[in-house]
Amino acid sequence: MIRTPLRPLARILEARQKGENPDAIVRENLRIRHEQMRDRARNRAEGRLLVLGVMFFCAFSVIGVRMGVLANSEPSEPRAQVAGASIIAQRADIVDRRGRILATNMDTYSLYAHPQQMIDREKAIKELVRIFPELNEDRLRKDFSGPRKFLWVRKKLSPEQKQEVHDIGEPGLLFGPREMRLYPNGHLAAHVLGGSGFGREGVHSAEVVGTAGIEKFFDEELRNPAREGAALELSIDLTIQAAMERVLDGGMRLMNAKGAAAVLMDVHTGEVIAISSLPDFDPNDRPANPTKGSPSDSPLFNRAVQGVYELGSTFKIFAASQAMELGLVTPDTVIDTSPPFKIGGFKISEFNGKNYGVQTVEGIMVHSSNRGTGKIALAIGPQRQQEFLESLGFFKPTGLEIVEAAGGKPLLPKKWTDLSTVTISYGHGLSASPLHLAAGYAAIANGGHTVTPTLLKQSRPQLGPRVMSEATAASARVMLRKVVTEGTASFGDVPGYSVGGKTGTADKPKENGGGYYKDKVIATFATMFPTTDPKYVLILTLDEPSENSGDKPRRTAGWTAVPVAAELIGRVAPLLGLRPEVEPLQQAPIVLSRN
Repeated sequence: MIRTPLRPLARILEARQKGENPDAIVRENLRIRHEQMRDRARNRAEGRLLVLGVMFFCAFSVIGVRMGVLANSEPSEPRAQVAGASIIAQRADIVDRRGRILATNMDTYSLYAHPQQMIDREKAIKELVRIFPELNEDRLRKDFSGPRKFLWVRKKLSPEQKQEVHDIGEPGLLFGPREMRLYPNGHLAAHVLGGSGFGREGVHSAEVVGTAGIEKFFDEELRNPAREGAALELSIDLTIQAAMERVLDGGMRLMNAKGAAAVLMDVHTGEVIAISSLPDFDPNDRPANPTKGSPSDSPLFNRAVQGVYELGSTFKIFAASQAMELGLVTPDTVIDTSPPFKIGGFKISEFNGKNYGVQTVEGIMVHSSNRGTGKIALAIGPQRQQEFLESLGFFKPTGLEIVEAAGGKPLLPKKWTDLSTVTISYGHGLSASPLHLAAGYAAIANGGHTVTPTLLKQSRPQLGPRVMSEATAASARVMLRKVVTEGTASFGDVPGYSVGGKTGTADKPKENGGGYYKDKVIATFATMFPTTDPKYVLILTLDEPSENSGDKPRRTAGWTAVPVAAELIGRVAPLLGLRPEVEPLQQAPIVLSRN
């Protein structure tokens, strides 16, 4: 910028020649300079105000747009948090179908140490080991003597343990508040609930997260404050569950079985009323996951959902039902089950080499004939058999609301040949879980509709697509009833309750894939009751049972699984509100006589 001098020499000389005062020129130039400076300052100020105005306009526009978006969106509540922390502390309760507590929260304390603040470390170590025998004294001594300023000692304390630690009087031992998950029923429904542990944790709070079962499946929902304290309501009935686990445990011991599983399901809603797998565990003290050996040897293994087995002759009713639905047979159709019967060079035999001769389809079910069922399956054909079993849910996991259910995927043959068709018809060559079998039998029991197993309480029937007619389902139920009254499940008859079902005994495959054991079986009884108007299906499976009261061990389902299932039905049917149907006694005819 070029500035005009205040005393320009030319004008000063000119003014002196004219006798004018040169200071007037200085004052005039000074005034002009000040006016120019004011103009420039005003322009800069106006520019700044304009920029500031634009910035305010943009800011308020963004705020206005954001307020409009929020006004038109669904309301959402923020997660409740501990002051000064980002750890979510609250977790919703889990209750059974009658509102009884299965899982809840309890306020407790954690124990941590500031070694640098401890006065008598040796005394504290001795007392802590006395109170908590699982602690290692040498390890504590090493930790307390190291450079660390903070150490966790115990994540959870009982009130009695807290008082004992408090009585030590050591200022370096401190308590932090905790909310822990409590399972007041102990082992009851352990595999359903799964268990929980601590996620993110600090001194003043800890996040409780699900580690297995339904706790992990619904982890986000259980921690969502939007539930406003509403409990997660399950389909499980605590009373029925307790009765099932007691009977199943007794039956497993009586039959010398390695493990056991049972599923009780409503045939119209798919609700799992009770489900059990033994051996089990206490979710309050969940054991560590196994790192070696067979997964099924661990109490964490859920045999009812994760365990996929060849379920033996329980599958025969599916072949008969499909054949009747296709119009290939009727219950009275006659089939010759006499040997020989070979498929693909393999001989199809009967249990203990029996020969049932000529039988009706109903007789084939009652006597559990492999040859008869195989011939029915061949008439159906591989493609149609696959489609039918897939419609019943045998090709994918059940989708039950526990994380372990995803691992219960059925094992199918790599190539579905005629031989596969025959063997699968009587329960060999396809492995599925007891829960899969429950869903399949529910379709027969409810009149031909598929159902999806669920652990959530339902308010009305949840029937899926129809897979067979009501007439076919009714005929199949009559056959299953005769299996109990006249066939292999005679020990399954429960007075007052019309029980129908099918036994299944399958040789257990060796772990290394080298064939089957000769003296180890999976014994299953698939049943529904009452067959006059079915309400429930019950699947009961025993792993390696052996009934030893006779001269030789008896391992078939008729001797092992069936009596246990009958005892269970007799216990739970009244609890389910089913009134026994008392058949009238046959009275002697009245004879008129004269004295």
